Amino acid sequence: QVQLVESGGGSAQPGGSLRLSCTASGDIWRSTCMAWFRQDVGKERQGVAAIYSDGGRTYYADSVRDRFTISQENDKKTIYLQMNELKVEDASMYYCALDLHSCSGRYSGGVWAALTPAEYPYWGQGTQVTISS
Repeated sequence: QVQLVESGGGSAQPGGSLRLSCTASGDIWRSTCMAWFRQDVGKERQGVAAIYSDGGRTYYADSVRDRFTISQENDKKTIYLQMNELKVEDASMYYCALDLHSCSGRYSGGVWAALTPAEYPYWGQGTQVTISS
């Protein structure tokens, strides 16, 4: 089994920054794809960013490209999401996810498969991000 624990959520002002962390533990013995998703109440979970453990290939949703950066620790079991230039619409519950395979490079309908919730069997409990002035 795999466990994921997120941290770093909180409140920021528009234009501000926050950094989220996610640490994976458990039976992780191969390359992984780890990602951040966000979900508002009553809405579908949306992919934000993903990173492949081997090589660090990254994937971003268009809405956060050039503002958010996903990165990983050397042990490849901790990932970060540096969120800059935060907007009101970035407020959400953010979830970390993990797949024990490489990130899918498929791109269809304007969405990377690596940013699709169905690709990930393991999920964290989420951390809340609030944006207010």
